[in-house]
Amino acid sequence: MIIFKSLIICIIVTITGVFTINAQSKFELPQLGYAYDALEPVIDAQTMQIHHSKHHQTYVNNLNKALEGTAAENLSIEEIIKNISQYSTAVRNNAGGHYNHSLFWTILTPNKNTQPSERLIQAINQQFGSVDSLKKLLNNAASNQFGSGWAWLSLDKNNKLFISSTSNQDNPLMDLTEKQGRPILGIDVWEHAYYLKYQNKRGDYLLAIWDVINWDEVSKRFETSE
Repeated sequence: MIIFKSLIICIIVTITGVFTINAQSKFELPQLGYAYDALEPVIDAQTMQIHHSKHHQTYVNNLNKALEGTAAENLSIEEIIKNISQYSTAVRNNAGGHYNHSLFWTILTPNKNTQPSERLIQAINQQFGSVDSLKKLLNNAASNQFGSGWAWLSLDKNNKLFISSTSNQDNPLMDLTEKQGRPILGIDVWEHAYYLKYQNKRGDYLLAIWDVINWDEVSKRFETSE
């Protein structure tokens, strides 16, 4: 009898666990591929920890809440982003926050001296003249973004590179942006991305961040999107 009762309890626990797993929210906070202090001195550990585990986690939580019980629960983040005009402001802000940060973490790296692929360098040279020119133009877009937002390097529908900026958590993949395309590199210029270390010196942050840009990942995104 004791063995039988134990078996029943195990079955109930297992079934409960299955329902708990199935009931978990769809979108989850992605893990970083490096430690919070790995990007120092460019980005300090405290900023990374707060940015990732607090700010990004909040976007994920709020997105799941905004989508709960809707048909969009079963869509990918890209499907939602591409048709963002169909959704509420809450979905727009939080889906953008989740998509943008998920990309941002991957294009940062503690590895030193990563370089664009040959094909990406050719495209950059053709469009902007040089990699240094690209950096200046992208930093200029980021510097001139009033308030919170992002600066982007993206590919348009003709696979031409272009630079743009967006406010808040918008991005070029959204169907309501002025210039649409697929982002391959994004720089976060919300104050929470840099203020603990750089305070009001956004320009210093933008100059420093190139030391931790993961050109291997940016190149992969470029070549995958071609």
